[in-house]
Amino acid sequence: MTSPFEYLANLDKLIHEPARLALLTALSACESADFLSLRRLTGMSDGNLSVHLTKLEEAGLVNIQKQFIAKKPSTQLKITKKGLAAIQRHWEQLAAIKQSADAWEDDSAGK
Repeated sequence: MTSPFEYLANLDKLIHEPARLALLTALSACESADFLSLRRLTGMSDGNLSVHLTKLEEAGLVNIQKQFIAKKPSTQLKITKKGLAAIQRHWEQLAAIKQSADAWEDDSAGK
């Protein structure tokens, strides 16, 4: 019999990584966000944030748009439909694992 804890190993590791989970969750709650807002929200460094956003962009989960506004660089980020579906599915999987873990009884505990 498979324990609910074994399902944790099957979660999408691209999304489950804490920084990327935070980014996708934040972007799923808004239409778009700028780089500086996400940096403040997550507490990540510029480099760390950039690396994680690039991985999410390569996977088609976020769109990154770089432009200049009043001669200053501006990076806008938006979750894609694929990204929104992925983060919603991920949270549903976590909720199901939690529910299963709460109800789980270790059959080997009494043996």
